[in-house]
Amino acid sequence: MQNDTLIWVLVGFVGQALFSMRFVVQWIASERIKRSIIPQAFWYFSLAGGATLLAYAIHKQDPVFIAGQGLGLVVYLRNLYLIRTGRQQADA
Repeated sequence: MQNDTLIWVLVGFVGQALFSMRFVVQWIASERIKRSIIPQAFWYFSLAGGATLLAYAIHKQDPVFIAGQGLGLVVYLRNLYLIRTGRQQADA
């Protein structure tokens, strides 16, 4: 395997691992309080994994993968924005 190809395969696996961690974080947080919740870390792992997978998709020039990850990033950023503004309003 060429060095460039190996690096991109590793980037893809790192992105997938980051993206998968969001489910582990959500599961553990929900188990702790015995109800379903989505902790803030879920959205940060979503953002990190989605951005890394988007880079991989761009490298692979896969328009379906690019669109899916690109649109997902909008959702993750919006949720983090809503969390931040909700906290600011609660503090006011």
